[in-house]
Amino acid sequence: MSGPDPHAKPNLNPIQTDPPVFVKQIKNAKLYTVGKGDDQIKVLHVWGTPYEMGFAHGTILKDEAKSFIDDVWKYIEDEAYGYVNKTVSFLSPWFVKDVISLGMDFALELEVLATKKYTSQYFLDELKGISDASGIDYKKIERIHMLGEITKGTCSMFGAWGKAVPDSESVLQLRALDWDIDGPFKNHPQVTVYHPESTNGHTFANVGWSGWIGSITGMSDRQMAISEIGVVDADASWGSESRIGVPFTYLLRDVLQYDNTLDDSINRIANAHRTCDLLLGVGDAKLNTFRGVAYSAGVSNFYDDQNMMPVGDWHPRMEGLVYYSRGWVHADWTAVLARQLKKYYGNITPANTIRDLVSIVQTGDTHTAIYDLKNGLMYVANARKDGASGAKMAYDRPFVRMDMNTLFGETRPTV
Repeated sequence: MSGPDPHAKPNLNPIQTDPPVFVKQIKNAKLYTVGKGDDQIKVLHVWGTPYEMGFAHGTILKDEAKSFIDDVWKYIEDEAYGYVNKTVSFLSPWFVKDVISLGMDFALELEVLATKKYTSQYFLDELKGISDASGIDYKKIERIHMLGEITKGTCSMFGAWGKAVPDSESVLQLRALDWDIDGPFKNHPQVTVYHPESTNGHTFANVGWSGWIGSITGMSDRQMAISEIGVVDADASWGSESRIGVPFTYLLRDVLQYDNTLDDSINRIANAHRTCDLLLGVGDAKLNTFRGVAYSAGVSNFYDDQNMMPVGDWHPRMEGLVYYSRGWVHADWTAVLARQLKKYYGNITPANTIRDLVSIVQTGDTHTAIYDLKNGLMYVANARKDGASGAKMAYDRPFVRMDMNTLFGETRPTV
């Protein structure tokens, strides 16, 4: 398909706003659910040192974490052999070649070794905690967390502030994940809220899956959030990619866990040993702004509403807006996103983003998150789980609203 279906329909599902439902608690962890029926999402709170948070995660969701890790392992195997058999694959071709010549264990271990020097110890400590508590092999968990470096997906994002939104002092941000709705990810949705010790960052929420600790979607108590797009249409200005550096899911987690302002994130990204081609987004309600980032091994170019690139009638600049859909120059998709943003310019809200933007642009099939950073609200939808009813794509399903200020203020269990 060269662009969104011109007959796409609005998402008229009511937004689910019920508060979280308590499930259980253990030392250093509390488990809740949000959403109803087929759209229920686990919300896990963890406290302590990196190891303690991992151990709590692996204890309270032992079966769920093991199921996810096992399912993703099989998924990578199937995708690799699917590529060999000329079927569609979401894996990077160079990784498939490594799998064919070396086997999957060694192919993934090569990625671990290429990134080891740039991986923070806290990340490895947390993985060790999950492994010790759940019994999942540590190397298997570590290798699965290379997933972001070996896959190729296309997504969308925007940051809207100032004249683009009803409250000129607010920031609204979209992160729409377009990936593989036939993979295992739809069956394991989880929001993990981290409450680390004060020496190891601040409170933040990671939108992902059970047993997964990298960041592709999330929001912090510093009124900041992240967006990300895989870029397969980069031009020569991006330079070449690299396999040696910090995995981008680790870098984005550092943004959520450690950065206090957008300026911190700009410095972090600019000085990082970067790897693959991506478009990133970071919003900061305290500074009332958002930046898009052309991110590769060779460049880190930061874009606001005045210098947003690339330039084209399909990608017009608008005050208080930075936006991309499906890549760097995916004009068919970005033009539709631009049209919908123009339609609601000055009144872009979570409600009309859900109803008439992501559903019409048809973006965010695996999961979609909308962040209202000033008001501390996050809206999340996930693709249809196996055996569930209703629409298949996340952007067509009911969204669940979460009061992030309440989640960030959750008290530590006393058990």
